[in-house]
Amino acid sequence: MTEAEQNLLTALDELDHTARAMPTANPKPSLLPLFERIDALAKLLPDGTDPALTHYVQRKSYEKARLFLLGRESENRAGTCGTS
Repeated sequence: MTEAEQNLLTALDELDHTARAMPTANPKPSLLPLFERIDALAKLLPDGTDPALTHYVQRKSYEKARLFLLGRESENRAGTCGTS
């Protein structure tokens, strides 16, 4: 895993943790800074990055990107675009 992918995974894990905590969080946290950070990190992915990962982050399929980076691609279900 490249450093850029590791940084992206860290941000995706933070988004996952924050979103799961939202039902009980008071006040509700803003997810916008996390989305902006993920978008910025996605732009740093090097040439040659697996096209599936690039596809996931471009489509904002953040959970699929997270599972991909965790080596759990087989858990991703096909989307409406015909790919996982």
